[in-house]
Amino acid sequence: MSTTPPSHEHRPRVDLPEWMRNPEPPRRTVGRRLSDFVDGVPPLAAARRRLWAWRDRTRFSERHPALSAIVSFVVVAVVATALVVGTLYLFNKITNHEI
Repeated sequence: MSTTPPSHEHRPRVDLPEWMRNPEPPRRTVGRRLSDFVDGVPPLAAARRRLWAWRDRTRFSERHPALSAIVSFVVVAVVATALVVGTLYLFNKITNHEI
């Protein structure tokens, strides 16, 4: 058997605490003031919307994962080779007492 009352009967009123019935207004923090200022200046509000749209765009690496992986591998291989060759060059200079 269900313990819920029939739909025509009213449930007893729940007394909420005062802070829940009349909450304080939100505090005016520096962030809220700055956000209100940006919203109040149309060019800044438009720039904020453009920034949000740019941030939520689909990245190139998400659209072309295979190409991105190949290019990343090549870049890493070139940089690693340059570092190893540079280190060997410096080691050679040090062993020949040129540095």
